[in-house]
Amino acid sequence: MKKTFKIYIFFLAIMFFIQSDAHTKEYKINDILKNNLIINKNFQILLPPGEWILAEKEREYFYGLTSKIFTLVKLEGKKIIESIEVLEIKTAGIYEGLVNQAIYEALFKNKYDGCYERPEYSIVRFYLKGNTHNCFLVYHSDMYKDLFTPDDPELKSSNSQLKKWIKENNIELPKVALFSNHSYFSRFSAGKWYMLSYAVDPETLGAPKNKFIDESGSEYHRNNIGNYPKFKDIMTNWISLSAQRHKNFENSIGVKTNHILELDDLSPFMIDYNNYTHDEIVIKIKQLNELYKSGVLTKEEFDKAKNIILN
Repeated sequence: MKKTFKIYIFFLAIMFFIQSDAHTKEYKINDILKNNLIINKNFQILLPPGEWILAEKEREYFYGLTSKIFTLVKLEGKKIIESIEVLEIKTAGIYEGLVNQAIYEALFKNKYDGCYERPEYSIVRFYLKGNTHNCFLVYHSDMYKDLFTPDDPELKSSNSQLKKWIKENNIELPKVALFSNHSYFSRFSAGKWYMLSYAVDPETLGAPKNKFIDESGSEYHRNNIGNYPKFKDIMTNWISLSAQRHKNFENSIGVKTNHILELDDLSPFMIDYNNYTHDEIVIKIKQLNELYKSGVLTKEEFDKAKNIILN
């Protein structure tokens, strides 16, 4: 669903045949999940509080290359307010030189999106050495456009199962969503490429309604956001939360110590609360508590962020 991590389609597109297997033991479409999503014994995603619906699940094979993709959504009525996409590709021992180059070009040479500075990205941090990368980025986008009319022609046929599920269930998408993408690949980690994407309707975080939907004109665009303090606060909060999620992502897949990204400067909820009302502060503390209960924040991080708000 998220534009940057549909780059794996490019990787698979260099092959001329894909056979899909719709059967997996663990989960089925429309399953309701809570607490976590288990990809394998070494890769588990801690889910934010609430009920998550499995809207997409695919397993693909190509001459020993295997991939799993899961998309979970949280609904408010018929509207998606949050989504999570998880992808694991096993590449060990299979056309390694070709695969390594394809992953590099897909992530760092893709003219539409990738792990490099772009005007619409709020923040990009990455490690790249040899065939190893660790990438973290945050941005905003039009979710409907990304899914149904993407700029990259390679992505037009992607997410067919998810798009079918959305249409069959008359699901509404947020006009503007905030995203975070997390990607790691290393031949030192059994040749697995892990990707994780989060998206949220910013109104669920207390954001004002957007007046501008176009990506370059949006209040969240980094060239515009300085003129919209409330939107800036929401984005700052999202970056902080996303940075913590990247740390959790690194821990969950056992990223090598020297591959870990330095994200400590993106401290949680480090914004100016002087202009917030009492009710807005109560909402912020409630959000912090939910993050703490879900395991995204440690007790120390929760107490530190709460003291910042209250003081």
